[in-house]
Amino acid sequence: MLGLKLPTDPRWVNIVEKNIKDILTDHAFCEQKAASTAISLIVSFPEYSDLVQEMTALVKEEISHFKMVHDRLLENGWILGRDRKDDYVAKLIAFFPKGGSRTTQLVHRLLYAALIEARSCERFRLLSEELEDKDLAEFYRKLMVSEANHYTMFLGFARQYGDLEEVNEKWQSLLAFEAEIMKDLSVHQSIHG
Repeated sequence: MLGLKLPTDPRWVNIVEKNIKDILTDHAFCEQKAASTAISLIVSFPEYSDLVQEMTALVKEEISHFKMVHDRLLENGWILGRDRKDDYVAKLIAFFPKGGSRTTQLVHRLLYAALIEARSCERFRLLSEELEDKDLAEFYRKLMVSEANHYTMFLGFARQYGDLEEVNEKWQSLLAFEAEIMKDLSVHQSIHG
């Protein structure tokens, strides 16, 4: 369903289990950035009323996910660590050239967001199936469903606002590019790395 060209190496879960605090910290910041992305789309493209409505709801959902992850950190006696650069997102965002029409810029941002949500969904599925901590596995199963909905929403908006054939071509190219990124990043204790 997600269309990802390279699945996560299942050994990534072993890295996660040895670094739960780091993963939860990274995950918390991913949720915070997702809320920020939704706010940024509202600010940058206010004329798209249906997008604004969905992004408003998304901000609330993502910030509630941030709180859920932050609460998990606190339950374990940990504090939220410092945010780290997200190499995955930095590399991904370099794919499309800067500039172009407002519509082109919007479509590119929506495709990036869709792909980030798709990879998160895939990773959360893996965590929900493979983590030894069954409570944490269930936590990630619930979040996986949300990520799948976000992925389809962003991709749907990209297809709605852009030329369908062109958007689908860009999506396939971006998926292939992301697979190359993932070859180097599936060994880090982060949600996308």
